[in-house]
Amino acid sequence: MSTNSISLANCAKQRVSYFYDNDVGNFSYGPGHYMKPKRMQMVHNMVVNYGLYKHMDVVKPDRLTAYQMTRFHSDEYINFLHRVTPDNVSQIAMQHGGLEQGIARFNVGEDCPVFEGLFEFCSISAGGSIGAANKLLNGEADIAINWSGGLHHAKKSEASGFCYVNDIVLGILELLRYHQRVLYIDIDVHHGDGVEEAFYTTDRVMTCSFHKFGEFFPGTGDVRDTGLGKGRRYAVNVPLRDGIDDDSYKNIFQPVIKHIMEWYRPGAVVLQCGGDSLAGDRLGCFNLSMKGHASCVEYMKSFNVPLMMLGGGGYTIRNVARTWTYETGLALGLDLSEEELPYNNYFEYFGPEYKLDVPSNNMANHNTPEYLQKMTSKIIDNLRSMPFAPSVQMQEVPRDLTLEDYLDGEDSDDEDWRISRKCLTLGFC
Repeated sequence: MSTNSISLANCAKQRVSYFYDNDVGNFSYGPGHYMKPKRMQMVHNMVVNYGLYKHMDVVKPDRLTAYQMTRFHSDEYINFLHRVTPDNVSQIAMQHGGLEQGIARFNVGEDCPVFEGLFEFCSISAGGSIGAANKLLNGEADIAINWSGGLHHAKKSEASGFCYVNDIVLGILELLRYHQRVLYIDIDVHHGDGVEEAFYTTDRVMTCSFHKFGEFFPGTGDVRDTGLGKGRRYAVNVPLRDGIDDDSYKNIFQPVIKHIMEWYRPGAVVLQCGGDSLAGDRLGCFNLSMKGHASCVEYMKSFNVPLMMLGGGGYTIRNVARTWTYETGLALGLDLSEEELPYNNYFEYFGPEYKLDVPSNNMANHNTPEYLQKMTSKIIDNLRSMPFAPSVQMQEVPRDLTLEDYLDGEDSDDEDWRISRKCLTLGFC
């Protein structure tokens, strides 16, 4: 059996919730921009035409309010996103120290343009990840999927790398209200810097990112970067080189994750499935096939821990659509690779093969067995120094907040009240 083969023994049927808002694909970052929200419509159209919707709970997410976003992001930044449009960006920027200073302050521009409906787009993406977290917390799903999420570069007070609101951090904060420990895994070709930075000083979230390192955006994610203070050893970085293939990826992914799962014992796992690690991606430099990428989903599913699956990067959109559709089927215990590609609204995108497949190509793999073994040993040595399943001080679980709570918070002028409410919401006070 090929190492790329997906063993459905590890993919037994589990309850799956799938979050999708049809409006998400109607937004545009602008002509020529690499990020194409249309890819989510392509995935959903394939999900419908394969009949996957019949096997899972399909949910239209509630859109996140500005106040809910400030559970992680700064009030000033969210206020900017809420108000800014392509027509008033100069005027809004002038209120923050001048045109150039204002734009630089929130890092909007070429990579992160101000486009029509920006805030609405963010509210859909983040709403899906909060909804997915709640499905897991309420015991209504074993796996929750939000392909519109996974925007891992967004920082507390600025946009970065095509990302504005960090839905992943917001989803993890929701999970932390009930779970003592949450594991975040990132298989995007780019380092998951925004998520790592958010949890760099806590042991309640372990972040593990497999990414290209060295003269590549965002330039972070050295193997030596392992966290600070209470979070020391709880940031795991796996720096990889160009051309990594399925076998090499599996040979480092599985030993590292196995050790983390055995020692950290997370109550829930968040898996960012960025599609730019696939072979032939417009911005990527890895050589993973569709099945090689999906083997990470298969492996995480085998642990039977509540799992949130999110999107992320991916700029050859026909391959992103293929892979996320296949991985949705995998979550349901269905192998779609032997089925004919069904006719769908984007059928012409999948020519000339018209198959649900992304093969590896013949690019050179610069990740030698010696390099991968050295990285694996170094990472596992770091992990051995951390305590087994760190305990968390007992605390009252904060109640579930209603929409009225959030709306009341938005109207409040009492900064101390707002800060204490955020603290309560996070469960850290």
